[in-house]
Amino acid sequence: MIARSWHGAVPQVRGEAYHRYLMRTGVPDLRKTPGNRGVLILRHTEGDQAHFLLISFWESIDHIRAFAGDDVTRARYYPEDREFLLELEPAVTHREVLEHGKSTFPDPLPL
Repeated sequence: MIARSWHGAVPQVRGEAYHRYLMRTGVPDLRKTPGNRGVLILRHTEGDQAHFLLISFWESIDHIRAFAGDDVTRARYYPEDREFLLELEPAVTHREVLEHGKSTFPDPLPL
C-alpha cells in the first residue's frame, strides 16, 4: 500500500470552511477512485494559519495515476482551492505503508 501526502495552509478563520470544502470535493473524488483504500485529514493551527495534511492510501502507483494523472508527484487542485489556500504547493509525497492497524474511528468523522 502507498500513502500519498499533501499539505496546504489557509487563513485560520477559514479553516472550518476549507474542511467542509475538502469534504465536498477532493475527499469524495479520492474515495470513488478505484484502488483508494482510505483518506485521513489532519489539521493544526499555527498562529493565524490552519495547516491541513491530507493522506490518501492506495493499492498501487497505477491507482494513484488514475486519480492524479501521469505525473503522480504533482499536487491536484480544484478550482476553488485558489480562494482558500495561501499557496498552491506543487508537489506531494509518496511513502510505502509498512504497517497498518485497523482504525477505530468512525468513517467519516463527524463535522
